[in-house]
Amino acid sequence: MSLMADPPGADRLSARLRRDTRAAHDAAQASGFLDALAAGRLSWVAYADLAAQHWFLYETLELAGHTMADDPVARAFVFPELVRLPSIEADLRFLHGPRWPDRIAALPATTTYCTRVRYAANSHPVGFIAHHYTRYLGDLSGGQYLGDAVARVYGLNGDGNRFFVFPSIDIAAFKSYYRRLLDTLPWSPEEQDEFVTEVIEAYRLNVAVLDELARRWI
Repeated sequence: MSLMADPPGADRLSARLRRDTRAAHDAAQASGFLDALAAGRLSWVAYADLAAQHWFLYETLELAGHTMADDPVARAFVFPELVRLPSIEADLRFLHGPRWPDRIAALPATTTYCTRVRYAANSHPVGFIAHHYTRYLGDLSGGQYLGDAVARVYGLNGDGNRFFVFPSIDIAAFKSYYRRLLDTLPWSPEEQDEFVTEVIEAYRLNVAVLDELARRWI
């Protein structure tokens, strides 16, 4: 990781992102489904359903990562150590058995989310980085609390919980580096606006998936 000069505080994209997406972020954090899951009020099948929805989402996002790996801007955000799909598949084998691909299905809200990711993240670095940021920085933030809670209440010790584990990452240092990387993006004000708007849309789509899971399991 190289050192990078910081723009002035209020002008940093990372600062604007936190400020302008706070309401959308808080809505995602306030999910009744995640609260019930973390408290152990749902069956393990509900957790397995969340893992299944993650598979569809991360397959779509990580395929976009392969597409954007040669883009001069987006490639800086294609971190192999963030890749989640093998961990999700290991979780699904534990939760559903070896025939897990036949036992999972995308919810309508997940299909809508994946469609948006395909549209936004395969064609332009703004869309790719917006969805990349929303998923992976979420995994490294609130996702860590959720992973610990799920492991505790469902008695998981590695198997079934690998999605939340990033063994090769110093999480605090990586998050700081990621935000500094955002602050060096060579984007116009219009591209920054588009980026923030797409992050808010990604949060909205994520909430829609969690709401559908809540309707199904609570």
